Amino acid sequence: MLQSKKETVYIILAGIFITNAVVAELIGGKLIHIGPYLMSVGILPWPIVFVTTDLINEYFGEKGVKKLSLITARLIAYTFIIIYAAMQIPAVAGDGLVSDNQFNGVFGQSLWIMIGSITAFMVSQLIDVTVFHFLKNKTGNKMIWLRSTGSTVISQLFDSFIVLGIAFWMTGKMTTEVFIASAFTGYFVKLIIAIALTPLIYLGHSIIEKYLHNE
Repeated sequence: MLQSKKETVYIILAGIFITNAVVAELIGGKLIHIGPYLMSVGILPWPIVFVTTDLINEYFGEKGVKKLSLITARLIAYTFIIIYAAMQIPAVAGDGLVSDNQFNGVFGQSLWIMIGSITAFMVSQLIDVTVFHFLKNKTGNKMIWLRSTGSTVISQLFDSFIVLGIAFWMTGKMTTEVFIASAFTGYFVKLIIAIALTPLIYLGHSIIEKYLHNE
């Protein structure tokens, strides 16, 4: 089925990428405190998406990232449709069973998260891949950390504001002040985690290089 090791690498990276993106949508409706500020817990899986994006950029280029981004956006939309359909079907009432109010309370907010995230996802991925390849053209195969962090710094600023803006601010669940503070909080948390995970870029790069060496 898979005719080369490089195809296998793409499938593995794509699986990690898609899984974390979809999980982030499903858990994104839960807000947590970071000090005095609010942040969506859905932010936590995204740094793994950043790491995977950078590895795909390294080995499969701009086309590889854009193709996977389009596939992921469609799968998120598919998830949206399935959740919406599930919300329309009455739940069985009974002790210990999940009620319609409980189910809709959790996944109803996720629908808005998905709408905002699909929009933000496509915008941020386009920015990320553009900045990444601009820096790679300037640095060649050196300074992996620079193109990895640099693309994340810029793309995730847009991502953070678009997602919260659509999911929480436009729906009236956040005031403008809380929205701006929460967006910056989420942005800095993602940035800190992404920087902390930079060694994973080098580790992943090393593992893939060794795996492809005899190709």
